[in-house]
Amino acid sequence: MNRKTLLSLIALLLVSSSMFSQTFIQAYADVVNQCSQSNITNNLTEYEALGVKRRGTVALQNTLDWLKNKYLSYGYTVSQMQEDSYTYQGSTAACKNLIVTKIGTLYPNTYVIVDGHYDSITGTGTNDNGSGVVTILEIARLLQNVPTEYSIKFINFSGEEDGLFGSQHYVSSIVNGTNPKMSIRVVFNMDEIGGVAGMTNDTITCERDENNNPSTNNASSATKTNELIKCVGLYSPLKTQLSYAYSSDYMPFQANNEVIIGIFETNETSHKHTATDFLIYMDPTYVYNVAKASIGATMHFAIATPLLNDEKSKTDYNVSFFPNPTKEELNINLGSIAENSYTFTLIDINGKIVLSKTFSDPKLIESVSISTLAKGMYLATLEAGDKKVTKKIVVE
Repeated sequence: MNRKTLLSLIALLLVSSSMFSQTFIQAYADVVNQCSQSNITNNLTEYEALGVKRRGTVALQNTLDWLKNKYLSYGYTVSQMQEDSYTYQGSTAACKNLIVTKIGTLYPNTYVIVDGHYDSITGTGTNDNGSGVVTILEIARLLQNVPTEYSIKFINFSGEEDGLFGSQHYVSSIVNGTNPKMSIRVVFNMDEIGGVAGMTNDTITCERDENNNPSTNNASSATKTNELIKCVGLYSPLKTQLSYAYSSDYMPFQANNEVIIGIFETNETSHKHTATDFLIYMDPTYVYNVAKASIGATMHFAIATPLLNDEKSKTDYNVSFFPNPTKEELNINLGSIAENSYTFTLIDINGKIVLSKTFSDPKLIESVSISTLAKGMYLATLEAGDKKVTKKIVVE
């Protein structure tokens, strides 16, 4: 083992050991410090210009398209995006949730959900909830190439202002519609975090589950909220205030017995749900500081390994094969490769190709059966265009 590899291993072990004590991690801070005030302000300005984002409006669809283009510009691929369409309250107007999935390295089937709504009512909703939208975008931008042990879903919900319809639909149709039910580590909700212009905005309110219906998720929520509070202090200049969760997109998850946490501005705007919910009445520096805290918290909950980012992600494009070891089926995660097709092959220890399959218009996750293969070590290769990723796979 050369000196560079040894130092990287030591640094990675230090990061891993720090997870349990939740002390300051310089590698996390290095990512947090790439948070951009200009990105925050520019995205708020663009969001505001899109107009009133109510169901059935052109503005809502334009905002969805704007969001998709943002994620694509950060390096996410079409295969990582999912549109969840639904209608509500007897209207024929379709609303859409946008889900962007980043697959984890160790626990690909367990998710950290980072969410907030992108619809508005009466006005442009620049604070409620453009502030949450741009914060989610900044987290997604900075973590695109940072490996995390747990998978992350960045979710932009619609229908929140009319009664949490988007998040309710997502929980019932996707979370509970998955077999087995989707495994969620924590839901991190961001709603109205813009602050008030002219006030001292130095405190973020951290919300925990105190609901008694059910109450079985309250203790875990309290633990995760305490971890969130710690992250705010470690990775931002903000102070914290503890409160309770209510009336936002994490509540359908709460009713589903998931672990939820949230953040909300401490100085509460008087402009929400009005025609004057504009950037001029907000504090974009506050949003920037909240974003820094949220980036650090997301890395903590998803257990990021950013020390591997510079070299490893450039060569494997975040492609992964799981579970590994495996028995019956192998899942192929396309990662950040944006090709229209790819070929997957498995080669045994004698150099013989024992499985080869081409996927056209591939989904983010494709599966192949390996139930007929002999136990042993194999080389799994994904080839797409000029990109090639090879990893060892064990069949048990």
